[in-house]
Amino acid sequence: MPPSATPSDPAPPDVTTLLLAWSEGDDAALQELMPIVHDELHRIATACMAGERPGHSLQATALVNEAYLRLIGARQVNWQNRAHFLAMAARLMRRILVDFARSKQYQKRGGGAVRVTLVDDIALSAEPGRDLVALDEALEALAKVDERKSRVVELRFFGGLTVKETAESLHVSPETVMREWKIAKAWLLRELRGSASRPTGD
Repeated sequence: MPPSATPSDPAPPDVTTLLLAWSEGDDAALQELMPIVHDELHRIATACMAGERPGHSLQATALVNEAYLRLIGARQVNWQNRAHFLAMAARLMRRILVDFARSKQYQKRGGGAVRVTLVDDIALSAEPGRDLVALDEALEALAKVDERKSRVVELRFFGGLTVKETAESLHVSPETVMREWKIAKAWLLRELRGSASRPTGD
């Protein structure tokens, strides 16, 4: 059993402190930060991968590693706090998965409806890559209408963030997140059904 902490033991730096130090040029701060947030990044990656088919060549650990490489290039972000960092990680993982889906040409849509169930326990259809690209396109369209609703879906769907974490990231109340989530789901499902009914070419 590890010894109990004494009053003289230095308190470990919090995530916000490390983020600020990193943005100011302290590379060691990022090295110290990553073990602290690793479990949360893996949780986000697992949520992002939840709808992917078994045997997908990009797994949660690889997604975390790729996001880490992209985060290194995000030093100049005006980091606010832990929630802001997790929100950025969720956005990066969304882009990685969508880019991967596009590279595999999943966006070539044939017959049949695009089925994406936007509920708390989200499950995509048997063609998740295609659904992922369709959802990404719908989210981009939503962002042009209402940026915050698009961010709520991104954080909840792709990031797996809780209502509280999403509210903290967006600087709104949990009640606002729930209301925006409900409205955004209805808007996106309508958009996705319309997209599925429109003829597309190869």
